[in-house]
Amino acid sequence: MDSRRCQVRIEGTLLELLPERALYWPDTGTLAVADLHWGKTESFQQHGIPLPTGVLEDDLARLSSALTTTGARRLLLLGDLIHSRQGLTPTLVDRLALWRESHASVECVLVRGNHDRHVETLPGRWRLDVRESHADEGPFRFAHQPQSMSGRYVWAGHLHPMVRLGGKSDALRLPCFHVGRDVGVLPAFSAFTGGINVSRRAGDRIFALAGPAIVEV
Repeated sequence: MDSRRCQVRIEGTLLELLPERALYWPDTGTLAVADLHWGKTESFQQHGIPLPTGVLEDDLARLSSALTTTGARRLLLLGDLIHSRQGLTPTLVDRLALWRESHASVECVLVRGNHDRHVETLPGRWRLDVRESHADEGPFRFAHQPQSMSGRYVWAGHLHPMVRLGGKSDALRLPCFHVGRDVGVLPAFSAFTGGINVSRRAGDRIFALAGPAIVEV
């Protein structure tokens, strides 16, 4: 196994946390990511706010890397795949259709998040199996909102968790996995997002992402 990955065992099931900001379930060949916010740059640019280009290409390269290195057969998108209706420009739709074609053998399942509800129907060329609120598989519930439930461990997104390291004068905030007793929250996959500092409770595990490394803190 790649030494950059961290293993966790939840409900007796082995999972891997990847520095690409993804969760991998080896037994089922399933990769899960959350909060990609496709079209966010385009949305801001349409409102006259200049933003650097290349964010989408960097995110797609990282997602392709995670799919390739794990050999995942399924991709679970845990909400906020898109940012807004305005961001779905023809150029963006075409670019993502081309990316989807490059991973045509991978099944893609989208659990809708609050941003995804801005668009009733997503482009058919993206070939997405859309679930309205959650997907239950094995001992897990995959959802967008991090809400606990009886009988299943919940993996979710939405919060864009960050962990603060260091003191007042040299503090560093890094995206992280927040693995709680009943709910695990994935970091926002898109690098172009803010986030909230996690509030650690007894028994929680925090895994910070620092470039190509993932470290428990």
